[in-house]
Amino acid sequence: MRVGAIEAGGTKFICGIGNEKGEVLDRISFPTDLPEPTLEQAVAYFRDKDIEAIGVGSFGPLDLDRSSVTYGQVTTTPKPGWTGFDFVGYLKQNFPVPIGFDTDVNAAVFGEVKWGAANGLDSCVYYTIGTGVGVGVYAEGNLVHGLVHPEGGHVLTRRHPKDDFKGTCPFHGDCLEGMSSGPAIEKRWGVKGNELPDDHEAWDMEAYYLAQALSGVIVLLSPKKVILGGGVMHQKQLFPLIRKQVLQNLNGYVASPAILDDMDNYIVPPGLGDNAGLSGALALGIEAASLAI
Repeated sequence: MRVGAIEAGGTKFICGIGNEKGEVLDRISFPTDLPEPTLEQAVAYFRDKDIEAIGVGSFGPLDLDRSSVTYGQVTTTPKPGWTGFDFVGYLKQNFPVPIGFDTDVNAAVFGEVKWGAANGLDSCVYYTIGTGVGVGVYAEGNLVHGLVHPEGGHVLTRRHPKDDFKGTCPFHGDCLEGMSSGPAIEKRWGVKGNELPDDHEAWDMEAYYLAQALSGVIVLLSPKKVILGGGVMHQKQLFPLIRKQVLQNLNGYVASPAILDDMDNYIVPPGLGDNAGLSGALALGIEAASLAI
């Protein structure tokens, strides 16, 4: 089975071809431009690939309600030109195949459950911390959507005592994304995160904000695994700082050995590495094909 996969990020698109085993056989990437020029490149890539389904994990917010007249559209995104764009409709005009469509983080958590760090588990959350902050939720064997879909990057945060930064989110200012995303780090400190030394105070502050979100999701959803991906989490020194802060926040209240005794294997990087999003899109395409049979 040949499946097309799209990891649609706010900065770049990654398109690939894979199979039912989750193996990525080919890929290309290009910058995210306005909708039609960007999708024209994706369509041209898939045109001669004999794909039997397409899976898409996209930046959002998105309309994922199949009963909605605007299903498959990008909604209130700050990405210029994309608000109201009919992503699924555009693909359907070009490819008469089943299409799986979800958020980029739901795709990533789906890929990790199928083939990565959460393989075999029935619950998991996946945070991506990069240009934006998002969360994908897999609970009791299903991806979670609800009213719209999880938007965990926009939860409110308790401000670090030494932080007077106003935040970068155009909607909420100092929400989690506004305080901990890659652009927030750069604007607060004047350089990109990967230019800061490992022992810079930025990383304790970053861990402070991210640990708040993780502590909240642990007591709210009780996931069996927490996975942290995205460009900011390439700073591996963050993981021990976050784990330590989460333990302090929970203060022994969640009495699970996974947290109390094995935190290093509870809050983890993606098992699929930077392939989590594209592999997850493959999983969405495979699921769409199976439901269409």
